[in-house]
Amino acid sequence: MDFNDTPDEAAFRSEVSQWLMQNAPEFTITADTKEQEFVAKAKAWQAKKAEAGYAGIRLPKDVGGRAGSEMESILFDTEEGKYELPLGPVVGIGQSMAIPVIRKHGTEDQLKRFAEPTLKGDITWCQLFSEPAAGSDLAGLRTKAVKDGDEWVVNGQKVWSSWAHHADWGILLARTDPTVAKHKGLTFFLIDMKSPGIDIRPIRQISGESDFNETFMTDVRIPDKYRIGEVGEGWACAMTVLTSERLSSAELKESESVDYLIELAAQTPGDRGTALDNDCVRERLAYWYSLEQGQKNFHLRMLTKLSQGSGPGAEASLLKLVYAQRLQQSAGFGMEIQGLSGLATSPSDHAAEEMQKTYIWSTAMRVAGGADEVLLNQIAERVLGMPGEMRGDKNIPFNELA
Repeated sequence: MDFNDTPDEAAFRSEVSQWLMQNAPEFTITADTKEQEFVAKAKAWQAKKAEAGYAGIRLPKDVGGRAGSEMESILFDTEEGKYELPLGPVVGIGQSMAIPVIRKHGTEDQLKRFAEPTLKGDITWCQLFSEPAAGSDLAGLRTKAVKDGDEWVVNGQKVWSSWAHHADWGILLARTDPTVAKHKGLTFFLIDMKSPGIDIRPIRQISGESDFNETFMTDVRIPDKYRIGEVGEGWACAMTVLTSERLSSAELKESESVDYLIELAAQTPGDRGTALDNDCVRERLAYWYSLEQGQKNFHLRMLTKLSQGSGPGAEASLLKLVYAQRLQQSAGFGMEIQGLSGLATSPSDHAAEEMQKTYIWSTAMRVAGGADEVLLNQIAERVLGMPGEMRGDKNIPFNELA
């Protein structure tokens, strides 16, 4: 029992812990797990959770959820994070982005069509937001959707589409009216990634992997029944997705915790004993530990507001900002204290290899889900109430912008 658990929470934690102990080892992944195997295991693990009632804990039962509490969801995620399981965007985008936006802005039929198959791992998703000229300024996107009877014809290019090459469906933000200000002319869609006219091209990353993709759409047809919200309400839908993304990206993972770094320092030889015996090392670890605890408690506060029906709004930007910066700094330090072995890793040195992967990934996190500079603007303007940044494109029709 955790010292903060109520009796009911302790009972649920014990139930989850025992279930994971019995089922999680079968789905363990390692550094050697290949991509296809990872995806297969991710879907199978999702199906296993759904069968046991642990997928979509907060969602109602009629769409495949458990109708549980926010705290039950947090407790499950905490216990699940203790295992090396096939989680991440390949299944996470559906749960943390697609279902929330469908639930808030879509119809009951859309929710029933997609929620349960997503929770069971039968449908995987990708996010089609960013473009070569619309990353931080997402509202400047140029992918267009034109109405043609009961369908929309989409043309354009998206980039950084995580796991799009394995996705069944995508959540798409496209411009449907270029004659109004850029934030107002957007509409949100669900798109079948097997549709004719979609060309997915993997991007080779510094890690040697290809999680990200470029996605080209040429005369792709989307039935109007897969439009989410009203025409022109795409920006509100996108904010629901991004808020959920920033909340989920701030969830503490076992391998990214400062506790893991402390253990690593205790096992790494230093000038006098281990690296953990060095005062400078301890001071830096203490700093990151305090940030992590603040992040953890603030995350719980945001989730509590969400469970009470109050969206966290721009405050979620603070979580993502702190998380990404802390992760990059602490992972870089984890490589530093290992000396050359932190750079020239080998498959036999699991700790060094994992730390290097975490550092490489942390670099992407400074941009993914909102670049630092964008998040700082949002915090300044929407949380602290400071004057807004000067914008030369405000209230100007998109087709009149240079």
